[in-house]
Amino acid sequence: MPRSAPGATPRRYLMCEPTHYTVSYEINPWMDPTRATDTQRAVDQWRRLRDVYLELGHAVETIEPLEGLPDMVYAANGATVYGGVVYSARFRYPQRGPEGPAYEKWFADAGFVTHTAEEVNEGEGDMLVVGDVLLAGTGFRTDRAAHDEAARVLGIEVVPMELVDPSFYHLDTALTVLSSDPADPQVAYYPPAFSDASRAELERRFPDALLATSRDAAGLGLNAVSDGENVVVAPAAVDLAEALRERGYRPIPVDTTELLKGGGGAKCCTLEIRTA
Repeated sequence: MPRSAPGATPRRYLMCEPTHYTVSYEINPWMDPTRATDTQRAVDQWRRLRDVYLELGHAVETIEPLEGLPDMVYAANGATVYGGVVYSARFRYPQRGPEGPAYEKWFADAGFVTHTAEEVNEGEGDMLVVGDVLLAGTGFRTDRAAHDEAARVLGIEVVPMELVDPSFYHLDTALTVLSSDPADPQVAYYPPAFSDASRAELERRFPDALLATSRDAAGLGLNAVSDGENVVVAPAAVDLAEALRERGYRPIPVDTTELLKGGGGAKCCTLEIRTA
Protein backbone atom coordinates (compact mmCIF):
# COMPACT_ATOMS: atom_id res chain seq x y z
CA MET A 1 0.00 0.00 0.00
CA PRO A 2 1.38 3.46 -0.90
CA ARG A 3 2.59 5.51 2.04
CA SER A 4 0.65 8.50 3.32
CA ALA A 5 1.79 11.98 4.36
CA PRO A 6 3.67 11.76 7.67
CA GLY A 7 2.60 15.19 8.94
CA ALA A 8 3.96 18.73 8.90
CA THR A 9 7.06 19.82 10.82
CA PRO A 10 8.23 23.43 11.28
CA ARG A 11 10.91 24.55 8.85
CA ARG A 12 13.38 27.42 8.67
CA TYR A 13 13.99 28.97 5.27
CA LEU A 14 16.32 31.54 3.73
CA MET A 15 14.98 33.58 0.81
CA CYS A 16 16.05 36.54 -1.33
CA GLU A 17 13.58 39.07 -2.70
CA PRO A 18 13.95 39.48 -6.50
CA THR A 19 14.54 43.23 -6.35
CA HIS A 20 16.94 43.08 -9.31
CA TYR A 21 15.24 40.24 -11.19
CA THR A 22 15.52 40.10 -14.96
CA VAL A 23 16.68 37.64 -17.61
CA SER A 24 19.71 39.27 -19.22
CA TYR A 25 21.68 36.13 -20.15
CA GLU A 26 20.96 32.51 -21.03
CA ILE A 27 22.40 29.65 -18.97
CA ASN A 28 19.50 27.18 -19.02
CA PRO A 29 16.79 26.22 -21.54
CA TRP A 30 14.11 28.18 -19.69
CA MET A 31 15.89 31.53 -20.10
CA ASP A 32 15.29 33.77 -23.11
CA PRO A 33 16.72 37.30 -22.85
CA THR A 34 14.49 38.43 -25.73
CA ARG A 35 11.33 37.73 -23.71
CA ALA A 36 10.14 40.58 -21.50
CA THR A 37 10.30 40.17 -17.72
CA ASP A 38 8.30 42.04 -15.10
CA THR A 39 10.34 42.65 -11.96
CA GLN A 40 7.39 43.86 -9.90
CA ARG A 41 5.37 40.79 -10.83
CA ALA A 42 8.30 38.60 -9.77
CA VAL A 43 8.46 40.45 -6.45
CA ASP A 44 4.72 40.05 -5.92
CA GLN A 45 4.89 36.31 -6.62
CA TRP A 46 7.89 35.93 -4.33
CA ARG A 47 6.14 37.78 -1.51
CA ARG A 48 3.11 35.55 -1.85
CA LEU A 49 5.37 32.49 -1.62
CA ARG A 50 7.04 33.90 1.50
CA ASP A 51 3.66 34.70 3.04
CA VAL A 52 2.43 31.15 2.46
CA TYR A 53 5.40 29.80 4.42
CA LEU A 54 4.68 32.22 7.24
CA GLU A 55 0.99 31.29 7.26
CA LEU A 56 2.02 27.64 7.58
CA GLY A 57 4.06 28.48 10.68
CA HIS A 58 7.53 28.30 9.16
CA ALA A 59 10.35 30.74 9.87
CA VAL A 60 11.61 32.81 6.95
CA GLU A 61 14.84 34.79 6.97
CA THR A 62 16.04 36.93 4.11
CA ILE A 63 19.35 37.85 2.54
CA GLU A 64 19.89 41.27 0.97
CA PRO A 65 19.65 41.08 -2.84
CA LEU A 66 22.74 42.41 -4.60
CA GLU A 67 22.55 44.53 -7.72
CA GLY A 68 23.88 42.75 -10.80
CA LEU A 69 22.89 39.29 -9.51
CA PRO A 70 19.40 38.75 -10.96
CA ASP A 71 19.45 35.01 -10.16
CA MET A 72 20.14 35.55 -6.46
CA VAL A 73 16.40 35.06 -5.90
CA TYR A 74 17.04 31.34 -6.42
CA ALA A 75 18.29 30.97 -2.86
CA ALA A 76 18.29 27.18 -2.90
CA ASN A 77 21.36 27.30 -5.12
CA GLY A 78 23.34 29.34 -2.58
CA ALA A 79 24.43 26.56 -0.21
CA THR A 80 23.57 23.22 1.36
CA VAL A 81 22.90 23.23 5.11
CA TYR A 82 22.81 20.03 7.15
CA GLY A 83 23.19 19.67 10.90
CA GLY A 84 23.96 23.36 11.18
CA VAL A 85 26.98 23.03 8.85
CA VAL A 86 27.04 25.08 5.66
CA TYR A 87 28.64 23.76 2.45
CA SER A 88 28.94 26.76 0.14
CA ALA A 89 28.00 26.86 -3.51
CA ARG A 90 30.58 27.24 -6.26
CA PHE A 91 28.71 28.10 -9.43
CA ARG A 92 29.28 26.66 -12.90
CA TYR A 93 28.70 29.93 -14.75
CA PRO A 94 30.57 33.18 -14.03
CA GLN A 95 27.34 35.20 -14.15
CA ARG A 96 26.33 33.58 -10.85
CA GLY A 97 29.79 33.26 -9.33
CA PRO A 98 29.47 36.05 -6.71
CA GLU A 99 26.33 34.48 -5.25
CA GLY A 100 28.30 31.72 -3.50
CA PRO A 101 30.41 34.07 -1.35
CA ALA A 102 27.39 36.29 -0.65
CA TYR A 103 25.37 33.41 0.76
CA GLU A 104 28.36 32.02 2.67
CA LYS A 105 28.93 35.44 4.26
CA TRP A 106 25.29 35.59 5.36
CA PHE A 107 25.64 32.26 7.13
CA ALA A 108 29.01 33.15 8.68
CA ASP A 109 27.59 36.43 9.96
CA ALA A 110 24.68 34.47 11.45
CA GLY A 111 27.11 32.28 13.40
CA PHE A 112 27.12 29.14 11.28
CA VAL A 113 30.14 26.97 10.61
CA THR A 114 30.80 27.36 6.88
CA HIS A 115 33.00 25.42 4.46
CA THR A 116 34.06 27.08 1.22
CA ALA A 117 33.60 24.61 -1.62
CA GLU A 118 36.58 23.68 -3.75
CA GLU A 119 34.43 21.76 -6.22
CA VAL A 120 31.71 23.10 -8.51
CA ASN A 121 28.27 22.65 -6.96
CA GLU A 122 25.04 24.61 -6.93
CA GLY A 123 23.78 24.03 -3.42
CA GLU A 124 20.35 22.60 -2.81
CA GLY A 125 19.66 22.91 -6.49
CA ASP A 126 21.55 19.63 -6.78
CA MET A 127 21.71 18.39 -3.17
CA LEU A 128 18.52 17.24 -1.49
CA VAL A 129 18.31 15.66 1.96
CA VAL A 130 15.98 12.66 1.99
CA GLY A 131 15.92 10.91 5.32
CA ASP A 132 19.51 10.16 6.27
CA VAL A 133 21.00 10.44 2.78
CA LEU A 134 21.80 13.26 0.40
CA LEU A 135 20.65 12.78 -3.18
CA ALA A 136 23.17 14.69 -5.28
CA GLY A 137 22.61 15.66 -8.88
CA THR A 138 25.26 15.79 -11.56
CA GLY A 139 25.37 16.03 -15.34
CA PHE A 140 24.87 19.74 -15.97
CA ARG A 141 25.81 21.98 -13.05
CA THR A 142 27.39 20.09 -10.13
CA ASP A 143 30.63 18.14 -10.59
CA ARG A 144 30.77 14.56 -9.37
CA ALA A 145 33.78 15.49 -7.21
CA ALA A 146 31.53 17.81 -5.20
CA HIS A 147 29.56 14.78 -4.00
CA ASP A 148 32.62 13.43 -2.21
CA GLU A 149 33.40 16.87 -0.82
CA ALA A 150 29.83 17.26 0.47
CA ALA A 151 29.97 13.85 2.13
CA ARG A 152 33.14 14.84 4.01
CA VAL A 153 31.94 18.29 5.00
CA LEU A 154 28.40 17.38 6.00
CA GLY A 155 29.00 13.87 7.32
CA ILE A 156 26.17 12.28 5.37
CA GLU A 157 25.88 9.47 2.84
CA VAL A 158 25.70 10.90 -0.68
CA VAL A 159 23.85 9.11 -3.47
CA PRO A 160 24.74 10.37 -6.98
CA MET A 161 21.89 11.11 -9.37
CA GLU A 162 22.77 11.64 -13.04
CA LEU A 163 20.55 14.07 -14.94
CA VAL A 164 20.27 13.64 -18.70
CA ASP A 165 17.72 16.21 -19.92
CA PRO A 166 19.00 19.81 -20.08
CA SER A 167 15.54 21.15 -19.24
CA PHE A 168 16.01 19.55 -15.82
CA TYR A 169 19.48 20.87 -15.17
CA HIS A 170 19.23 20.80 -11.37
CA LEU A 171 18.05 17.87 -9.28
CA ASP A 172 15.36 20.03 -7.67
CA THR A 173 13.71 20.51 -11.07
CA ALA A 174 13.24 16.75 -11.48
CA LEU A 175 12.69 15.50 -7.92
CA THR A 176 10.75 16.74 -4.90
CA VAL A 177 11.38 15.60 -1.34
CA LEU A 178 7.94 15.03 0.17
CA SER A 179 9.12 13.64 3.51
CA SER A 180 12.66 13.97 4.85
CA ASP A 181 11.83 11.86 7.92
CA PRO A 182 14.51 9.11 8.11
CA ALA A 183 11.82 6.68 9.27
CA ASP A 184 9.62 7.43 6.26
CA PRO A 185 11.44 9.17 3.40
CA GLN A 186 9.22 9.96 0.43
CA VAL A 187 9.85 11.59 -2.94
CA ALA A 188 8.21 12.42 -6.24
CA TYR A 189 10.24 12.51 -9.45
CA TYR A 190 10.13 12.61 -13.24
CA PRO A 191 11.76 9.41 -14.55
CA PRO A 192 12.86 10.65 -18.02
CA ALA A 193 15.09 13.28 -16.39
CA PHE A 194 17.43 10.58 -15.03
CA SER A 195 19.92 8.13 -16.49
CA ASP A 196 18.94 4.46 -16.49
CA ALA A 197 21.26 3.72 -13.56
CA SER A 198 19.96 6.62 -11.46
CA ARG A 199 16.37 5.76 -12.24
CA ALA A 200 17.01 2.19 -11.10
CA GLU A 201 18.52 3.50 -7.86
CA LEU A 202 15.48 5.67 -7.25
CA GLU A 203 13.18 2.71 -7.87
CA ARG A 204 15.20 0.62 -5.41
CA ARG A 205 15.26 3.24 -2.65
CA PHE A 206 11.77 4.65 -3.15
CA PRO A 207 9.54 1.92 -4.60
CA ASP A 208 6.38 3.85 -3.64
CA ALA A 209 7.51 7.21 -5.02
CA LEU A 210 5.08 9.42 -6.87
CA LEU A 211 5.97 9.59 -10.57
CA ALA A 212 5.32 12.92 -12.20
CA THR A 213 3.80 13.20 -15.65
CA SER A 214 5.24 15.13 -18.57
CA ARG A 215 2.52 17.72 -17.95
CA ASP A 216 3.78 18.18 -14.39
CA ALA A 217 7.37 18.46 -15.57
CA ALA A 218 6.62 20.93 -18.36
CA GLY A 219 6.00 23.76 -15.91
CA LEU A 220 8.71 22.73 -13.42
CA GLY A 221 5.98 21.25 -11.26
CA LEU A 222 8.52 19.21 -9.32
CA ASN A 223 10.26 22.35 -8.13
CA ALA A 224 8.03 22.16 -5.06
CA VAL A 225 8.46 22.55 -1.29
CA SER A 226 7.01 20.11 1.25
CA ASP A 227 6.91 20.29 5.05
CA GLY A 228 5.69 16.70 5.33
CA GLU A 229 2.03 17.57 4.79
CA ASN A 230 1.67 20.85 2.92
CA VAL A 231 3.26 20.94 -0.52
CA VAL A 232 3.72 24.27 -2.29
CA VAL A 233 3.42 23.51 -6.00
CA ALA A 234 3.08 25.29 -9.31
CA PRO A 235 -0.59 25.62 -10.35
CA ALA A 236 0.25 23.81 -13.61
CA ALA A 237 1.20 20.63 -11.74
CA VAL A 238 -2.37 19.33 -11.77
CA ASP A 239 -1.53 15.63 -12.02
CA LEU A 240 0.97 15.86 -9.18
CA ALA A 241 -1.50 17.79 -7.03
CA GLU A 242 -4.13 15.09 -7.45
CA ALA A 243 -1.63 12.32 -6.66
CA LEU A 244 -0.55 14.23 -3.54
CA ARG A 245 -4.15 14.54 -2.33
CA GLU A 246 -4.62 10.81 -2.73
CA ARG A 247 -1.76 10.26 -0.30
CA GLY A 248 -2.99 12.72 2.28
CA TYR A 249 -0.80 15.65 1.33
CA ARG A 250 -2.25 19.13 0.96
CA PRO A 251 -1.09 20.77 -2.29
CA ILE A 252 -0.97 24.56 -2.14
CA PRO A 253 -0.72 26.13 -5.61
CA VAL A 254 1.44 29.26 -5.71
CA ASP A 255 2.05 31.06 -8.99
CA THR A 256 5.74 31.53 -9.79
CA THR A 257 5.42 31.84 -13.57
CA GLU A 258 7.40 35.08 -13.76
CA LEU A 259 10.28 33.48 -11.88
CA LEU A 260 10.00 30.46 -14.18
CA LYS A 261 11.38 32.66 -16.97
CA GLY A 262 14.72 32.38 -15.16
CA GLY A 263 14.35 28.62 -14.75
CA GLY A 264 13.08 28.39 -11.18
CA GLY A 265 10.00 27.85 -9.06
CA ALA A 266 9.10 27.61 -5.39
CA LYS A 267 11.95 25.31 -4.39
CA CYS A 268 14.57 27.30 -6.26
CA CYS A 269 13.53 30.32 -4.18
CA THR A 270 13.76 28.42 -0.88
CA LEU A 271 16.92 27.32 0.93
CA GLU A 272 16.19 25.15 3.94
CA ILE A 273 18.30 25.82 7.04
CA ARG A 274 18.71 22.48 8.84
CA THR A 275 20.26 22.90 12.26
CA ALA A 276 19.54 19.39 13.59
